[in-house]
Amino acid sequence: MIEVQHLTKRYGRFTAVDDVSFRVERGEILGFLGPNGAGKSTTMRILTGYMPATEGKAIVAGYDVFEHPVDAKRKTGYLPETPPLYPDMTVEDYLTFVSKIKGVPSSDRKQRIKYVMERTRVADMAQRLCSRLSKGYKQRVGLAQALIHNPDVLILDEPTAGLDPKQIIETRQLIKELAGDHTIVLSTHILPEVSQTCQRVVIINKGHVVAEDTPDNLTARLRGTVSMYVQVDAQGADAAAALAQVPGVTKVAESERHGTSIGYEVASEQGRDIRRELAQAVVGSGWGLLELRPMRVSLEEIFLSLTTEEQSAQAAAEEPVNA
Repeated sequence: MIEVQHLTKRYGRFTAVDDVSFRVERGEILGFLGPNGAGKSTTMRILTGYMPATEGKAIVAGYDVFEHPVDAKRKTGYLPETPPLYPDMTVEDYLTFVSKIKGVPSSDRKQRIKYVMERTRVADMAQRLCSRLSKGYKQRVGLAQALIHNPDVLILDEPTAGLDPKQIIETRQLIKELAGDHTIVLSTHILPEVSQTCQRVVIINKGHVVAEDTPDNLTARLRGTVSMYVQVDAQGADAAAALAQVPGVTKVAESERHGTSIGYEVASEQGRDIRRELAQAVVGSGWGLLELRPMRVSLEEIFLSLTTEEQSAQAAAEEPVNA
């Protein structure tokens, strides 16, 4: 549904996007993740035909955005960083105007406008001027205009920017509901946005892709081993030594202590499930097993690890070699 091949964008000597390639399948939500200035918005603008690439190719809904820009735009709904609202129009008038320029048939316009206002929860603001909307409502009206022509592809640049916590939860839920009917690329620098909304992640830093995978696979790749959290009430006994004796355990480290209750991080060999053996080691010793669960690397840790590694590698490559 979306295919990006070796996309590059240069501004003079500055390269904003550097040889970026990724693919988004039909009905999928892809999180396009990176720090501010990483090249996310530039990539979004190229995909939507708002600016040309210096090199590379982008295909959206079967159309090359450079060779067939009008056809690609008909299949695309775009929410840029700043919602493209007309301040002197009411919300309903604005959506009516957008529906006309996006080719929504006149017989369907009223029904379509009502639908998108209800889906984005702006129906109560239908007669209010766009200039008098709060930032959160402006963002939601921007999402409504992206949906108005029922596009195959939605490209959302920071879709929850400026929303309050309740609105953020509602918007994330709406985006998840839209998946399947729409292929979605969601650009953000907010890490929980990706973990709670997206099925796959592309991480971009300094203009080029440093990782592409599902959040779970990125977690497994980064950790390399499986870790369990075990909380034991051993009444002062050496539970760490007993846990270390379990076959497959490679490391036991104390992570917290509350009275006689101690929490341990227990690392094991890749691909080996030691939960049953850990439980037997604790219960068989007559101790209380208070908690046993797998530990996950957070998306924050993944992001920091990948971007730090990439920056370190780049710095090493640029370091002059002394003769």
